[in-house]
Amino acid sequence: MSVTYLIGFAVKFEQRERFLVMLDELLDTMRHEENFVNATLHTDPEDPCRFLLHETWADHQDVLDVQLGRPYRQAWHEALPELLAEPRAVSMWQPLRVDRRD
Repeated sequence: MSVTYLIGFAVKFEQRERFLVMLDELLDTMRHEENFVNATLHTDPEDPCRFLLHETWADHQDVLDVQLGRPYRQAWHEALPELLAEPRAVSMWQPLRVDRRD
């Protein structure tokens, strides 16, 4: 069953561009993973240093056992303490329905 992660980021002002470059590289790589479904990055219209990543994968266990340990994620995880003003807020959700315009 697919799983969606909502990940909130509060980024240090001086690290905003670095954060976006690193996240772009991560997303560009992970979208080629077999169990990846989609991801959408949002920014707070009132605070350019707050972001919400909406990320869906086909299999939660694959994320835990395989995806989080991928070598391309190492630099990202190591940089987070320098990039963030506070720890990430991560929650997990299971989709009930998806609607798209035809």
